[in-house]
Amino acid sequence: MTFDKLPDWTAWLAQDADGTWWGYEAEPNKQEYGWYENEVGRIMRLGQAPPPADWEATLSAWPPKRDNGEA
Repeated sequence: MTFDKLPDWTAWLAQDADGTWWGYEAEPNKQEYGWYENEVGRIMRLGQAPPPADWEATLSAWPPKRDNGEA
C-alpha cells in the first residue's frame, strides 16, 4: 500500500490486526487488536491490506525520517 496522498495533518500511520491502515494526527494508543485515536486529533481510514504478522510493529511516525534526519 502506498501513502502518497495523505492529509497534511497525518503524523502517524498504523495497521490493525485485521489489515486496516489508519492515519492519525496524534500518536494513537494500542488496544487489543488495533489502534485508537486517544480522543484527540483526527483519524482517517486509509485502506485494507493483508493482515500483518506483527500489527503492533506497524506504528510509525509520518513522514518517515530520511538518513540525514530530514522528513
